Amino acid sequence: MSGDSVQLTDGAPGGEPEPHSSEPHAPSLNNRLNWLRAGVLGANDGIVSTAGLVVGVAAATTERSAIFTAGFAGLVAGAVSMALGEYVSVSAQRDTERALLQKEKKELLETPEAELQELTEIYENKGLSPETARRVAEELTEHDAFAAHVEVELGIDPDDLTNPWHAAISSAISFTIGAAIPLVAILVPPTGIRVPIAFFAVLIALALTGTISAALGGARKTRAVLRVVIGGALAMAVTYGVGQLVGTGLA
Repeated sequence: MSGDSVQLTDGAPGGEPEPHSSEPHAPSLNNRLNWLRAGVLGANDGIVSTAGLVVGVAAATTERSAIFTAGFAGLVAGAVSMALGEYVSVSAQRDTERALLQKEKKELLETPEAELQELTEIYENKGLSPETARRVAEELTEHDAFAAHVEVELGIDPDDLTNPWHAAISSAISFTIGAAIPLVAILVPPTGIRVPIAFFAVLIALALTGTISAALGGARKTRAVLRVVIGGALAMAVTYGVGQLVGTGLA
């Protein structure tokens, strides 16, 4: 036991544990996970939308240039659209966070006793006794009232607000990577087997994104994989049928 105590208090004045500066705070970790989830979803969208596009065009024509033009145009348009969508969405979220932080600052200045009581009640609801909750609230308020309130009430880290540029860039890159898979898979093989190869490559890629998505969300992998794989297969089947109908009609 003595060895454990030395390890816990080593390097910290007054026998207190030294803070783990290398470990991310919860809000920062949550933001990173959100970006990662957005990246996985962006890649999934890139795979499905581009696969449907190039498979549909391939069903209508065997011209590699036409397939490439349609697929590349879809890739660029999709990446830009995803980036703009993420930027607008996250910017709105960031504006909301800033507004909530300003509101909390104002309340702390105008009604500090009411805010202290509110913080006390929050800790009581978490299971602390009224006396302990009051003491915790008072000590946290004395240390940094603003940080104490925004962390417990809002779940926001004022120093780690969501960044719309990070989200936009991440989404655009992930969509581009996802879209490149069906585009390459449809262009490289010979004409006779390009569609089956593209189908196979897309389903493998979707299985991978489904697995990653389930792992990040703590969901069952089998269900998540089947959902995205079946959805992607249906999307390609539908667009292939549409391409054949349109190609036959135009011919």
